[in-house]
Amino acid sequence: EAKAMAEVDQKGASNGEVHMEELKDASGSTPAGGTKKGPVGKADRVKGCLRGNVLVILTVSGVVIGVLIGLGVRNVGLNRAQKIYFSFPGELLLRLLKMIIIPLVVCSLVAGAASLDPKDLGKLGGWAMLFFLITTLLASALGVTLALIIKPGVGAAAKTSLPGQEDTLPEPKEVVDSFLDLIRNIFPSNLVSAAFQSYATSYKLIREKKNITNESGVTNEAILIEKVWVVCTKAVIQLGDLAAIPIGVDADGMNILGLVVFAIVFGIALRKLGPEGENLVKFFNSFNEATMVLVSWIMWYAPFGIMFLVAGKIVEMEDVVVLFTSLGMYICCCLVGHFIHGLIVLPLIYFIITRKNPYRFLWGIFTALATAFGTSSSSATLPLMMKCVEENNGVSKQISRFILPIGATVNMDGAALFQCVAAVFIAQLNDYSLNFIQVIIILVTATASSVGAAGIPAGGVLTIAIILEAVGLPIDEISLILAVDWLIDRTCTVLNVEGDAFGAGLLQNFVDKQERRRKTEELTEVKTEKVEPVKLPGEEESPLIKKEVKATLERVNSCEKESVM
Repeated sequence: EAKAMAEVDQKGASNGEVHMEELKDASGSTPAGGTKKGPVGKADRVKGCLRGNVLVILTVSGVVIGVLIGLGVRNVGLNRAQKIYFSFPGELLLRLLKMIIIPLVVCSLVAGAASLDPKDLGKLGGWAMLFFLITTLLASALGVTLALIIKPGVGAAAKTSLPGQEDTLPEPKEVVDSFLDLIRNIFPSNLVSAAFQSYATSYKLIREKKNITNESGVTNEAILIEKVWVVCTKAVIQLGDLAAIPIGVDADGMNILGLVVFAIVFGIALRKLGPEGENLVKFFNSFNEATMVLVSWIMWYAPFGIMFLVAGKIVEMEDVVVLFTSLGMYICCCLVGHFIHGLIVLPLIYFIITRKNPYRFLWGIFTALATAFGTSSSSATLPLMMKCVEENNGVSKQISRFILPIGATVNMDGAALFQCVAAVFIAQLNDYSLNFIQVIIILVTATASSVGAAGIPAGGVLTIAIILEAVGLPIDEISLILAVDWLIDRTCTVLNVEGDAFGAGLLQNFVDKQERRRKTEELTEVKTEKVEPVKLPGEEESPLIKKEVKATLERVNSCEKESVM
């Protein structure tokens, strides 16, 4: 024992010397000297902070410099071809990010679904969908409330010629066809074509005639035009006896929803195979890791590409004064709603559940948020978001690479909020008062249609037609929304990817709590177990051992009595 104590004292002394040397090296003087850290320590801390956040600083600088360059180049008067050449570095960034979306989404979801237990997979998926549904509903309610309070459509110049009205409007569709398209895209008929095409309903005119008898008993010939029977007149007959029926067409654009569903089901199937599917799971894991290495390389090009994306969009703007004068209240309403939901509502939900600082979490994904603002595409931001939440916010790869692709597909808080504001704005432009039932229809339709919104630039505008159809508003007013979509869509994308990241953080907190509870239960079981004494064979049956133990106890007791006396 004396030798052991000497060794401990020697180790403590040596550790003390080491600690003193470390303190002396870090501060420039020993603690006994009573001197504080000098300017060298502060400079090291500043350098460490800059070194750790260099990518964030470069990205933010790229956005600011891009705005300044765009405002300066606007006065040069570039033609259309020169504007395209000017935006080429930004276009290259978009192409790089979109290039790795499909392998990243498919491989990450297959590997994530195969590595999780089916029970855990169901729990994580259920909690994620519940979080996405609640936050989308809150965003929709916030959008309708702000639009009814601010009233952006009252007094706005609805009939003036605004830049953007010349854009092609989306083809109007019935609400039922829109939701049927969503279900069809969940189950793609061809996985290869799903990588660049999705299913969409169009309408074809066919000839159809019918005789209709009115109340007076007079029979007239009628034709079916867009599913409404109209009694024939000379004007109608000149149009021809045509009727509209829905037909399916392949629209340009990735069917990311179908790929997500297939990847999850395929990963569950690999999990079911057990050892036979391990090789394929390892392949997807290796493919995923290699893709993330490519993402880390692309991240260093992102600030330069974002700079030209922002600058090119500012150069393309027409008359900014007319635009903001006519639609200033609408823009203000959307931006205020995105600000409240992104900086108050989502952080508050995160804080209530985790009791952690939500703004520190936001700082960890700031690079991805700036990229979302520059690209205005949640799908293109997905690779950078995975990198940020894993390296900066401590989210495990299993959770981030399983939840974030799902969130980029179904979680569209920004789109739902902006669609609700746009619907109320168009109603106010046309002096159309919305009753309570119509407001509820807008909330439900915006929440449901945002799920099918494509994670691409201007993806949310195409789903506004569904909401307008549901409440009977004119679809041609969407041209006003397209005029300012280049700005609103950027803040929408920032809000969308922020909601995805907070969802991943909440699920990581849920998994950590489950793990801590499991370990606590295991420790409790170990403590409560009774440890049986080890007995030699035949110990209880030996009277000689019992006699010796009894004699020993008597001697000990007698010695204690003598010492007391």
